[in-house]
Amino acid sequence: MTVNPASSGPVRRVPLSGSRRAPLPGAHRIGPTDPATPVDVTVVLRRAPADPRPGTGADPDDIAAIERFAATQGLEVTDVRPAARSVGLRGPAEAMSRAFGVDLVDYEIPGGAFRGRVGVVRLPADLAPAVVAVLGLDDRPQASPQVRLAGRAKPGGDGFVVAHAAASGLKPTEIARWYDFPTDVTGAGQTVAVIELGGGYRQEDLDAYFASLGLPVPAIVPVGVDGATNAPGAEADAEVALDVQVIGAMANGVKIVVYFAPNSARGFYDAIAAAIHDADHHPWIVSISWGAPEPTWTAQSLDAYDALFADAGELGVTVYAAAGDHGATDGVAGGGLHVDFPSSSPSVIACGGTRLADDPGAEAVWNALATGGGATGGGVSAHFPLPDYQRDHGVPARPDGSAGRGVPDVAAVADPATGYVIRLNDADVVAGGTSAVSPLWSALTALTNERSRVRSGAPHKRLYAAPTALRDILTGGNGGFTAGPGWDGCTGLGVPAGEQTVTALSATVDPTT
Repeated sequence: MTVNPASSGPVRRVPLSGSRRAPLPGAHRIGPTDPATPVDVTVVLRRAPADPRPGTGADPDDIAAIERFAATQGLEVTDVRPAARSVGLRGPAEAMSRAFGVDLVDYEIPGGAFRGRVGVVRLPADLAPAVVAVLGLDDRPQASPQVRLAGRAKPGGDGFVVAHAAASGLKPTEIARWYDFPTDVTGAGQTVAVIELGGGYRQEDLDAYFASLGLPVPAIVPVGVDGATNAPGAEADAEVALDVQVIGAMANGVKIVVYFAPNSARGFYDAIAAAIHDADHHPWIVSISWGAPEPTWTAQSLDAYDALFADAGELGVTVYAAAGDHGATDGVAGGGLHVDFPSSSPSVIACGGTRLADDPGAEAVWNALATGGGATGGGVSAHFPLPDYQRDHGVPARPDGSAGRGVPDVAAVADPATGYVIRLNDADVVAGGTSAVSPLWSALTALTNERSRVRSGAPHKRLYAAPTALRDILTGGNGGFTAGPGWDGCTGLGVPAGEQTVTALSATVDPTT
């Protein structure tokens, strides 16, 4: 029991469902967080109980309850976003610990430090039903970029493994021709949101790169979230360069809005929410090339993000996410089969990877694990159930026999050995990873939207209803699953097949609504 300072009696607290945090392996405990350290959190609320369908905002009564709770705990309300169902709170670590019933501790990890918690969040019993998640008490690095550079040594971090020093690569415009992208449209009038959890882009790189392609530099707008900015000079610059340059080369007429946020569960969530509900830029497509294995997330985060992605689909926004670069284990120590999140959300289009060959019929699953490289992620979610659109597509059961969401949905070239030429720090480099596949499909969707004059929205049902609209990949595996006819846990339904895929992506979402 704790005592509510605004009342005369004790307050019964209960654990917030799904909030349990495990210790981060390899982290060294420094000691309790300084009580005066400022802490920001995002409280994610349920959909309004009167209408709990996707796209429904928070109930005003729930928001008011959080505001009253903050006042009794000495916390400041910094942000209220009813459409995103979130309330931002700020206060000293001591007050946050007391408000949410947690111990905040500082930890060291290679290359940095973070504030963490272990165990569950506890809330007043009358408030808990309204809360889906409390993000930000623990600010450990939550995700990694799924990019791999050919011909460079590994500088650190899971997202920067190098496998193929001899790779020469292709321009993104050449890869677009490989997949028969439409050439009568440029993505004009479309806006693509790109989520980045670090790094930045250099204007001189963009100027030189697009000049080398004979194209104008597309409109690129940086948006800071939770204090982050476009900050080139970090390892994640490679991810930012790959995302922006692939989209801008394949759909040169688009506007690209890059949402920079801290690499934490809170920062990631807030960036996605900012993009989906951006009243200034109105992106219709969101590209995400960051992720982490499902076991590294709390259940509250998985559910909160998934609801956000479901809202995106209801609003006509298409979301793509990389399926991971570590094969069927997703790099989890000790083995076992795991999938990457957020690509495992049923409301996201999960993007797997291939390796190009001399002719389209020989394109195969990307798997260079035997030579120290990466491989496409894919498999079956341990958290999300099998969605209706996958019911008749042969997704294998989980080890316990239950049905789960299959990953990925689609694919494209990801092997750095047959990868994308990009510009990074005044030099041309070849990049790959499933990070490249999300922007590729985002560019194709922008072209589709311009052609059809409507939003593609969440195209899962349309794609699975027309599997021959993609070119099936029949060769290779990712260490746990093998490619074959139809959907598989390596490349999903397959890779783009020109006009057939454009037709399948096309939708009837009125862009004026």
